[in-house]
Amino acid sequence: MNRKELVTAVAAHTGLDHRDVDTALRGTTEVIEAVAAKGEQVTISGFAKFARVDRPARMARNPATGAPVKVKASKKAKITPLKGFKDAVMSASAAPKLARGVWPPAAKKAGPGAPAKKAPAAKKAGRGAPAKKAPAAKKAPAGRRGAAAAKQAGTGRGGGPAKR
Repeated sequence: MNRKELVTAVAAHTGLDHRDVDTALRGTTEVIEAVAAKGEQVTISGFAKFARVDRPARMARNPATGAPVKVKASKKAKITPLKGFKDAVMSASAAPKLARGVWPPAAKKAGPGAPAKKAPAAKKAGRGAPAKKAPAAKKAPAGRRGAAAAKQAGTGRGGGPAKR
């Protein structure tokens, strides 16, 4: 689900106008980003916690050589799902019920310029059916095989007979 689909689904679920939902979603993300950038946590109870984590400089080891390596201090974004969100994701019965037709979105009707639907795939052969042969590998043109293949074939790199 992308942002446009999210706005459409929330508008259908709540009965609000698309523009109002888009404005509210955009404002929510801007406030969360601004507050987290200042180093404060933003917690939406039952959903997620957004925070900036400051990682100090430290010494680590190169796993290949074992030599000590200095790792610079850094800042990372951390999003932690909370219990209500985890429960809803793990069991469909705990997830909120959406209004009918909110998700998945209704299939769009094909217009006159729309491509036709593909035919359903053929059924796989059963046990008694003869096995299909694997398709033969395609050979590269003589000019693209490389020097080793050209030497083996007795030709120069150009694909023609070798000059002696």
